[in-house]
Order: sequence, then C-alpha cells, then structure tokens
Amino acid sequence: MVVLKTIIKYLLGFFILIQLIPINYEDQVKTDPALEMKAPPEIMAVFKRSCWDCHSNNTVLPWYSHIAPVSWTMSRHVDLGRKWLNFSTWESLTPEEKDKKLGEIYTAVFVAMPLKSYVFAHPEADLTPDERKMIREWTGKAPF
Repeated sequence: MVVLKTIIKYLLGFFILIQLIPINYEDQVKTDPALEMKAPPEIMAVFKRSCWDCHSNNTVLPWYSHIAPVSWTMSRHVDLGRKWLNFSTWESLTPEEKDKKLGEIYTAVFVAMPLKSYVFAHPEADLTPDERKMIREWTGKAPF
C-alpha cells in the first residue's frame, strides 16, 4: 500500500510538472476574411462542422486542450492541419495550388478525414456517406 501511495504521489507530481511545459499554440490567428475559402453554402457548412477546427485560423478549443499531454497532441494536430490545408487562407493560393489541394481534399475525405480521434471527441463532425460524396463531387476530381 505504501508503494502504491508513493507511485501515485510521483505520478501526480509529474502531471503537475508537465503543466509547466509551454506550448506555442494560437487558436485564433487574425487573417483577412477575404482570403477565406468561397464554396457553396452546403459545402461550407460541412467544412465548418467537420474540418474548421484543424484546417482554419479559427480553432475552437475545448477546455481540456490546455492540459498536458492533451495540449501537446492537439497543438500538433492543428499545426499540421493548418500547414496541409488552411481554409482561412485559401484565396491566397494560386489556381494550380487550389487544384492540387482539391485533389488532396478528395482523397482525404475518401481515406482519412476527419481523424477518428477528432470524431471520438466531436461525434457531430463525422461525415455521412452523402456528405463525402457531395464534397468529392464538388472538388471536380476523379477517383484515383
């Protein structure tokens, strides 16, 4: 029993200490609204519900996103998501870059997005088969 109490004390101390490790994480980054993606309302509604938190500069963070080690994972996901595709800066892309990103969106919606870990915490973000089909058709890309 003494060993268990000691382990719990050390784990609690470790948990408190890791809270002091800072992360460089901005949930809201100011961007020109004119640069935001322009798409039909039904597409934008799906993107805002299922993709916006990781793929825009307007992330809505839950309370637990500030608690390590969850904060580390979330900041990494958002950082990578914004680097891969940022709906807040879409209009700054060249036509060639947009065309490439549309192909990537087609594939991602078909294969991996939204992430299962995100859907676990946000079940409303899961895409229905009809929504996936609608996005694929909107991209104008053919299946691989």
